[in-house]
Amino acid sequence: MLSSFAISTAAIFVAELGDKSQLLAMTFAARYRAWQVLLGITVATTAVHAASVGLGVGLGSLLSTELMGLLAGAAFLGFAAWTVRGDRLTDAERNAGSNRVGSAVLIVTIAFFLAELGDKTMLATVTLATQQHWLGTWIGSTVGMVVADALAIGVGLLLGKYLPDRLIRYGAAALFVLFGLWLVVDSLPAVLA
Repeated sequence: MLSSFAISTAAIFVAELGDKSQLLAMTFAARYRAWQVLLGITVATTAVHAASVGLGVGLGSLLSTELMGLLAGAAFLGFAAWTVRGDRLTDAERNAGSNRVGSAVLIVTIAFFLAELGDKTMLATVTLATQQHWLGTWIGSTVGMVVADALAIGVGLLLGKYLPDRLIRYGAAALFVLFGLWLVVDSLPAVLA
């Protein structure tokens, strides 16, 4: 379980770098207190990643370990391409934080929950859950995302305008390529046998 936690934390942290959720976190941090934003992110992430792990465990029980490893490697290579392409906030997403109706935590929770549905971090969590222990994956993926978004809040507010977006995107993509190639190389011989 500890290795699942470590792998999931690292993979989702990397997946979240340069993601639109980080942009959303920075936007909300400009309007609400940091603890409110972090709490909303944590609640939304916990729920989305629980569903992702459930989906991954279901898929993992239907397909062979070797085939899932190959599919996971291909998915990580896809995540690398997605990361290089980058995410952008729409005007509606950018302005979501300006509505002060209701609780700030509730607003952030709902916005993050909706933003994460079908996002690469959700899909990465599904992929990891097909290969790793479910509880370690759930906790690790949640921790990885919350830490990455906390970093976005802290660093983004102070240095965001000085950090080159391309460097962050390409660094994260390179790590996805490494994870993906490792999974493909590890699984391909067993699938072809």
